Amino acid sequence: MENVEKKSTNSVELKGNAGVNPEITKIGENNRIARFSLATTRNYQNKAGEWISETTWHKIVMWNKLADQAMVLVKKGACIKLNGRIVNRTYTDKTGNKRMSSEVYAESFENVAVKTENNENAQNEAKA
Repeated sequence: MENVEKKSTNSVELKGNAGVNPEITKIGENNRIARFSLATTRNYQNKAGEWISETTWHKIVMWNKLADQAMVLVKKGACIKLNGRIVNRTYTDKTGNKRMSSEVYAESFENVAVKTENNENAQNEAKA
């Protein structure tokens, strides 16, 4: 019998609107982290024929060079397309309770809704 290698992938692609301007935090001397929320919306028709709009909020994290680029390119309401991976982390809140948070660690992104003077779509792309 062949030795079959099992592969798994942790990859996510999102396109949505930034809920807030990114907040940047300096960690140590050389690391920076930017955090913001991204809303994605799914539209579908239910069994009764009514259109439903379902919004999901994602916690986005960007590190160092990508964080710096996010501070320039990501603004509240901007349409952002990003690629990254899902990270689950646990922490203890202020009252001593253990909590879990799912975040998307972005590896690249682009602002896809920037308009030029000619009203053409321009893209600003950033990669880690």
